[in-house]
Amino acid sequence: MNITAVRIRNIFPGETVKAIVSIELDDDFAVHNIRIIKGKKGRLLVAMPSRRLETGRHRDVAHPTNSKTQQAFDARILSEYYKYLEKAYLPETGVINA
Repeated sequence: MNITAVRIRNIFPGETVKAIVSIELDDDFAVHNIRIIKGKKGRLLVAMPSRRLETGRHRDVAHPTNSKTQQAFDARILSEYYKYLEKAYLPETGVINA
């Protein structure tokens, strides 16, 4: 299984949720509403799509089932996010042109 496309849908500079992302797997399966979030220690994390349960907790709708796949997803999604930011950044104004 390969991530064949990563699309940065929205970015939110200055917010806890930094971006909303969609991916395609093997050009056959799409996963939407993946969030890039800033963790408590300032590190960026990839959060898979989830829904809120009646208990108030959240449960992932889709997610990798092992750490190797999770690390590969995180690396690819964050790499594409950083590339997007590099292209969108306007150094003359210091603004991200989303």
